[in-house]
This record gives sequence, structure tokens and C-alpha cells, in this order.
Amino acid sequence: MVSLIEINEERGGRRRSSRGSNYSSTNGTSAGAQSTTTSRSGSNGSEKMRKLLLGIGFWVQGLRCLPWLGVNFFLKDGLRVDPATSQILQNSATLPMVAKPLYGIISDSYYIFGQRRTPYIAIGAILQSISWLAIAFLSRTSISFFMVTFLLLLGNFGASIVEVANDAIVAETSKQPASSKNSKPSSSGKLQSFVWMASAIGGVAGNLLGGVAIEHFSPQVIFWMFGIILTIQFLITAFIHESFLNLPKTSSSLGIKNQLSELLAALRKPEIFYSIGWFAATYAIVPSLIGTMFYYQTEHLKIESSVLGISKVVGQAAMLLWGVIYEKYLKLAPPRKVISSIQVTLAVFMLSDILFVKGVYRAMGFPDSLYVVVFSGVLEVLFFMKILPFSVLMAQLCPAGCEGSVMAFLMSSIALALIVSGYFGVALASYFSVTGNDFSGLPVALLIQAACTVLPLHWSYFVPDAVKSKTNAKEK
Repeated sequence: MVSLIEINEERGGRRRSSRGSNYSSTNGTSAGAQSTTTSRSGSNGSEKMRKLLLGIGFWVQGLRCLPWLGVNFFLKDGLRVDPATSQILQNSATLPMVAKPLYGIISDSYYIFGQRRTPYIAIGAILQSISWLAIAFLSRTSISFFMVTFLLLLGNFGASIVEVANDAIVAETSKQPASSKNSKPSSSGKLQSFVWMASAIGGVAGNLLGGVAIEHFSPQVIFWMFGIILTIQFLITAFIHESFLNLPKTSSSLGIKNQLSELLAALRKPEIFYSIGWFAATYAIVPSLIGTMFYYQTEHLKIESSVLGISKVVGQAAMLLWGVIYEKYLKLAPPRKVISSIQVTLAVFMLSDILFVKGVYRAMGFPDSLYVVVFSGVLEVLFFMKILPFSVLMAQLCPAGCEGSVMAFLMSSIALALIVSGYFGVALASYFSVTGNDFSGLPVALLIQAACTVLPLHWSYFVPDAVKSKTNAKEK
């Protein structure tokens, strides 16, 4: 009898303990669900703030074509600058872009008010705003050629700071580890696609607005409009604290010397150093005649500014289409073949420009404006299409942890090469006596430009086959 009572009491105790454990388990699950919900809502809030900051930043970055289209007409019509001088000024104004790696290292090493990204974006935005508003408010009689050069340098200095900080946020978010099972591994790819689209939309809007606005307003009005947009970007960025972005936290800064040593160590690898050297040479040794062609189209052919704007929109659309084609069909192809194919296509388009200047297409009934819209628009962006496959190659070759600094060095090398290309183009046009009124020597200059474009293909073996190198590494 006692044993039965003890057994019943034991069973009752087990049921009570079971109910207690179920209760505690339920409470624990509820608490975990609440914490997961809170974490998820916080993550969503940070993602929205990042998209707001980066969306505005990359949209404004794409919109920069709006004031620069106005610069072309301001120099030509306002200051009466000849084609050679105009091209020298615009190429020299991109000099601050060459120092991008230094800006990246400084932003990594020095914090401002406990933040290392958003303050630099705000500083870059306000520098650009000051630059464009100063050009807008100074009258044509009181502004000198050297003052315009200084203000354009200041604007590009601010733009390069913003670009470095924005790229760093995208790179840091891409490398952020997944914190839970619910985190999406593809979120970094979505962010990159988002900023790419924001920049493309800004480019399309800038070219469309520029082509229409330049016919109804003076270039100073366009500069004023863009300066106001930059001021709005500055105010928005200033009110966004970096803690709201949920960026990866770094325990300590490596310092400028250590970061420079890491970059130099990566550049000591032959496959990286020779590849970047060859790629930069494909820009540097090709004389740029973009400024000369602009004067030929506007002064000699009397092409309207709206047509030039549509031409640049077609170029932006071609860039978007190229991104889709590369992602779907060419991302596994050897980068060397892709880059070489683009280089050959560039030469073909330049040879086509010779026929265009000689009036062959016009004699066949092909309007000049239609050629400018289609061929000139695509030719202008072909120079930048090869950056995509080469960037993928560099991401495969560079050591872990050095991706950001190596890519910044690559972009600064391209910027320097484009400056050299611009000076080379001015020398070539001057040698053949191409001026704002005489374009008789332009076909020969275009022929030399096409020959210089295919010349680097002889040394394309400097670019390694990334797929083979990775396969060999795995076998070893």
C-alpha cells in the first residue's frame, strides 16, 4: 500500500516537473522569438539606412554627368576655350582621383567623431557643393580659366572622397558574416546590384536632363541645380550616424604604415602588378580624342545638345546591358579573351569614326545625328566596359584582406592612365593641326588612335588565366 502511494506521488511529481519544464521551455522559446524579432527588425532598419545613404550617394555619383556636360559648353561658349585647352583642363581636373588609395587609407585609420565613413561622405559632398555653386554664382567676366580649373579640382577632390567612402561601405557590408540562420547570404550581392542601378539611373537622368536643360538654361543654372542637390546630400548624410548602419566593428586601426605595407606586399605579386600595369597601358597609350570629337560634332556638324544627351543615355543603356550579358554568359569566360575582344571592338568603332568624319555614312543616307546617338554613345562607354571583367580577375588574384586597397589602386591607375591618354590626344590633334575650325587632319589622327588601341594586344599574356590558376592551386 505504501509502495502504491509512493509510486503515485512519484508519477505526480514527474507530471508536475514535466509541466514545469514545458512551461520554462515555452518561456525560453518565446523569449528567443522576441529577441530574434528584435534583431531582425534592427537589421531591417540598418539595411534601410544603408540603402538610403548609398542610394543617394551613388545616384548623385551617376548624376555628375549633368554638370560636366555643362562644363563642355561653358568652356566652349562662355570662355571661348579651344579644343586642346578644354581637353587639357578636363583631364587635369581628374588628378584628385589618382590619390584614391590614400583617401581610403586615411578613412580607415582616422575616425571623425567616432565614425570613419559617413563624415567623409559629408565632407566630400560639401566640397563638391562649394565648387559647383562658386562656378554658378561667378559671372563669365569675373571668373578666370585658372579659377575654373581650381574649382573643378576641388569638386573632383570631394567626389573622390565620397566614392571611396561609399565603396568602402559596400565592401564592408559584403564581407559582413551571417549572424544567424535567418540572415541572407545574398544580401551583399543585392546591395551591389542596388548601388549599380542607383548610379545607372543617375547617369540616365543626368544625361537626359543635361541635353534638355542646356538648350533652355545657361550652364551656370545647371551648376547651381547640382550644387543644391549636393547640399541636400550633405544634410542627409550629416544627420545619419554611422551606428545606424550596423557596419562591422574593427577592434583597432592598422595604421597608415601597416596598410601601405599590405598593399605593397600584394603588388609585389607578379600576376597582380603586371596585370594592372598592362591594363592601365591599354588606356594610357591610346590618345583620347573625345574633346576634339565634341567640337567636331557641335561646331562643324552643328549637332544639338539634346542629341548629345540622348547619345550618352544610349551609352548608359549599353553599360546596363553589358552588365547583364556578362553576368549571364561571360562571367566564366577567360578575362583575357573578354578584355581583348572589347579592345578589338574599340578599334573597329574608331575606324568607323574615320568613315563618319569623311562623310561616307552621310553619302549613304545615314544621318549624322543618328550616328552620334548610336555609335558615339556606345564608343564612349566601351572604354569602361572592360573594367568589369578585369575587376573580377583582380578579386580572384589579390590576397584576402587586401581587396579594397588593391581595387582602389587599380582605379587610381586607370584615372592616371586616362589623364595621360588625354594629354596624348591633345598632342596628336595639335600635331595634325586639328583646331576648332579646321578638322582636316582628324581622320589621320583617328587612324593612329585605332592603331594604338590594338597595340597592347601583343602583350596581353601579362594577364593570367584566373580559372586555370585557381584550378592548379586546388590540385597542389
